[in-house]
Amino acid sequence: MKTFACGDVIPGCGASFSATDEDGIFSQVAGHAAADHGVTDITPELVAAVRSHIHSI
Repeated sequence: MKTFACGDVIPGCGASFSATDEDGIFSQVAGHAAADHGVTDITPELVAAVRSHIHSI
């Protein structure tokens, strides 16, 4: 199981996500980024930032 807390990348955001793998995290985070942060351009830097804060539990 993997987890990600959006606040680790976007200070002040309380959203967190869990999934069986990174792909599951990224699919959830992409929707959240667009809906809640207005981020629709997912840059390689953003992907790297998210990936570096995904934790296994």
